[in-house]
Amino acid sequence: MKIIMMVICLILPIFHSQAGVPDSTLISDIHKRMLAGEISAQKLVNHYFERIRKLNDAGPTLNAVVQINKNALIEARTLDDYFKKNGLIGPLHGIPVLLKDNIDTNDGMANTAGSYALKDNFPSQDADLVKQLRKAGAIILGKTNLSEWANMRSSMSSSGWSGLYGQTLNPYDTSTSPCGSSSGSAVAVAANFAVLAVGTETDGSVTCPAAVNGIVGIKPTLGLISQQGIIPIAHSQDTAGPMARNVTDAVTMLLAMLNKNEIPANKNVNYLDHLIIDGLKGKRIGVVRNLTGYHAGTDKVFEQAINEIKAQGAIIIDNTNLATLHQWDDAEFEVLLYEFKQDINHYLSTTAKSLPKSLSDLISINEKHQDTEMKYFDQAVFHLAQAKGPLSEKEYLQALMLSKALTQKQGIDKLIQTHQLDLLIAPTGQPAWKIDWINGDNYLGAGYSAAAVAGYPHITVPMGFVHHLPVGLSMFSGAYQEAALIEAAYSYEQATKHRKAPQLVATKQ
Repeated sequence: MKIIMMVICLILPIFHSQAGVPDSTLISDIHKRMLAGEISAQKLVNHYFERIRKLNDAGPTLNAVVQINKNALIEARTLDDYFKKNGLIGPLHGIPVLLKDNIDTNDGMANTAGSYALKDNFPSQDADLVKQLRKAGAIILGKTNLSEWANMRSSMSSSGWSGLYGQTLNPYDTSTSPCGSSSGSAVAVAANFAVLAVGTETDGSVTCPAAVNGIVGIKPTLGLISQQGIIPIAHSQDTAGPMARNVTDAVTMLLAMLNKNEIPANKNVNYLDHLIIDGLKGKRIGVVRNLTGYHAGTDKVFEQAINEIKAQGAIIIDNTNLATLHQWDDAEFEVLLYEFKQDINHYLSTTAKSLPKSLSDLISINEKHQDTEMKYFDQAVFHLAQAKGPLSEKEYLQALMLSKALTQKQGIDKLIQTHQLDLLIAPTGQPAWKIDWINGDNYLGAGYSAAAVAGYPHITVPMGFVHHLPVGLSMFSGAYQEAALIEAAYSYEQATKHRKAPQLVATKQ
């Protein structure tokens, strides 16, 4: 252990070298350094490759980054050449971005969902969101681990574990869960393995890992980011979302990822204009008390957050509880089972001939490779989904209608209209729990499900710590209310500065 500790101590000064990017650096800071000739895209990529090699693959072995884009340096060189002649190509010029390993890229990296069954899935084109990122100047640095099949294979799964890559670890305490399913993306951002990462969420998979890894995560309104080229769970809830160490960078990335064809004409998406210091002043904010009470430490930090929000001039409306809480759970699960079968079959139909073509094929492959895929948990959810019929069935249509009504009209919309609110707040979730491959995840409670099922926007920002573990503050509202949430989140972040970088030290072997 002494030898490992010496290595870590020797590594850390490297990250503050001229080519380095300290944890608190903004995209705008990087671009200023590019304009001053202090840094290039190539130096930036090499810096992150070295950091990944020393702190992801060795040292603490966080196992967040699982594939490296062999074309990243070529892309960086092209962008550097462009910069010398024309300046910045876009808002993400030369910025290294990591993608969750359920997003298609046409650059030699497999898109696997963490599964042995898709280890040879090499897409023939980029996902739409990847095209958008490249257009903005981003460099795709690599792929991140995830909870296999985005936690859709078994109810006993361990967040951050996949049969293909193993377990991702929380950088604040490597014995604890990184939450899922965008585990690797959150850990990679928290540990500064890239400036930005993309996660995907069906119900909490951007916001939970963001919260327990002390970063910012944005789950936008359903449809603002294209679903094309993402290995799916359910089209009525799935969305990608940006993950960053600060609200400013997350918003910059969100803008670059937008599917502009799906934005209603009357909706303002000039989100950078809403990064205002007094964004909380005068806002009517509802406290959803029945999304608290499951963890005393988290509740204590949440009370502090309420007082901090009040101090910024917000009007707090307490006890604006979701009367329908948990009433949508069964209906949502029914929807996910139906849609997963259809959506995964459709995705698989677009892959190479040698790959599995149906959910039934995936089940068979897992059974043949039990030692790799099912040594800790089964595929019970796969079997439940396989038993479902087409989306024309009454059971599916009723479940979809019910889950949306309970979270939208009878849920979030009702609270906002009744109390004339701008947004709602709650703790995002508990501190990270111990990793347990036998019993699975130990979820106690969370604040993200209503917005996820409704398809409404949700931002989580660092709220503080319970002992040494970060917890997040959830801000959510009605459809297309990203601007109001960004104002509130940025104002809160700038007033409190709760984020602290993890101290990456080796654990006992």
